[in-house]
Amino acid sequence: MRKGERTKQMIIEKASGLLNTQGYMSTSISTIMEKTGMEKGGIYNHFKSKADLSLDAFSYSINTMSMTFQKAIENQNTSIEKLNAILDVFLFLVEGQPIPGGCPILNAAIESDDAHPDLREATVKAMNDLYSMILLIVRKGIKNGEIIPSIDSETFTTIFISTIEGSLMMTKLYNDTIYINRSIGFLRDYLTKIETTIDN
Repeated sequence: MRKGERTKQMIIEKASGLLNTQGYMSTSISTIMEKTGMEKGGIYNHFKSKADLSLDAFSYSINTMSMTFQKAIENQNTSIEKLNAILDVFLFLVEGQPIPGGCPILNAAIESDDAHPDLREATVKAMNDLYSMILLIVRKGIKNGEIIPSIDSETFTTIFISTIEGSLMMTKLYNDTIYINRSIGFLRDYLTKIETTIDN
């Protein structure tokens, strides 16, 4: 990687956590300068605008999340184990791992509107990818006889994501982890109720 590419990557990595914590719209370029140790001209040498940097930082956060999810589920044997591993990742998010500030999809979804259509589009794609990942796990679980066949995979996936993201929002708003802990406890309990075993 060339020096210019390394510098650009450093800016993206340091800005990603900052923007995810303080907000994509509200974080000033001066705050990004302080975080990266770069002058304004140095930052705009690599990015057309702050919006351009925000998109790259969001993409970096989402890629980091995606890799974390994949690592969490790759060694799990059943669909129920994989869904519980995904819940573990969301618990880590509350602790600022692997990205400071919590779920980047939730944070960007709250901020993105008609004023930032590119960020909104990127957020929709990220949510679609998360939805598809969980939906595929559930459908494979039903097909493999690990999840009871009466479960509607689309409805389950919608409620699974909504419960987690909603409780993350409440946790952040009240600065109290009881909300995410309650929700994940509820989902873990529900997973035990829809789990089935294959007769050998």
